Amino acid sequence: MSAPYPVEILTLFPGMVSSYLGASILGKAQEKGLLSATVTDVREYAEGKHRVTDDAPYGGGAGMVMKPDPLVAAIEAAKARLPGAKALLMSPRGPTFTQATARELVRHEAGLILVCGRYEGVDERVMAHLDGELSLGDFVLTGGEIAALAVVDAVARLVPGVLGNVDSSVTESFEEGMLEHPQYTRPPVFRGVEVPAVLQSGDHARIARWRRWKSLVLTRERRPDLFARLQLSAADQKLLARREEEL
Repeated sequence: MSAPYPVEILTLFPGMVSSYLGASILGKAQEKGLLSATVTDVREYAEGKHRVTDDAPYGGGAGMVMKPDPLVAAIEAAKARLPGAKALLMSPRGPTFTQATARELVRHEAGLILVCGRYEGVDERVMAHLDGELSLGDFVLTGGEIAALAVVDAVARLVPGVLGNVDSSVTESFEEGMLEHPQYTRPPVFRGVEVPAVLQSGDHARIARWRRWKSLVLTRERRPDLFARLQLSAADQKLLARREEEL
């Protein structure tokens, strides 16, 4: 990917989003020209002195609903800036975002436009101007900003060059459909707990075997739903049949 991967986030609270995008790995990715992240205030597309972006729902009910006119205008302007980009609303109605989704989105080199809902949701007529919806999970957030940032973070990590270690993005949890093995660093003993001897052995084949075993065991214990979907090789099955001291 030669050009920076483009992302635009549409929100009513740009300050919440900008600070995160400018820090750590995402900030460095932008400095390197690997990621282009734009934050747009939806209120810029609202009319009138007070730039109102919400109104009471037809039919009654609690809360307010985001109006279609400023939101659609913001989406159209973003699409003009990023031709071909996929415009998605962060919404509990969408499919759940996964690592597989992140890999799919990073392959869409035209980029992403992420729309952050607020209040009780957005006017349904906005949906005709989107390419879909995306959910972070089965829980309720105050708005879509945190969800949108999670998506950008996960996708940006897959852009070549963003992570310092080229192997980092392929050895983490969920990349192989299971949890990552435990990690340790210095000191070798902390409050009486020692780093596993195998990791200090210098035997790279044995370390790789231990890490694979740990990933399999942790996934089986803590995420049986993931483990049930794994296609275990004969070597994996042999590993699971062994105890740690036998590795």
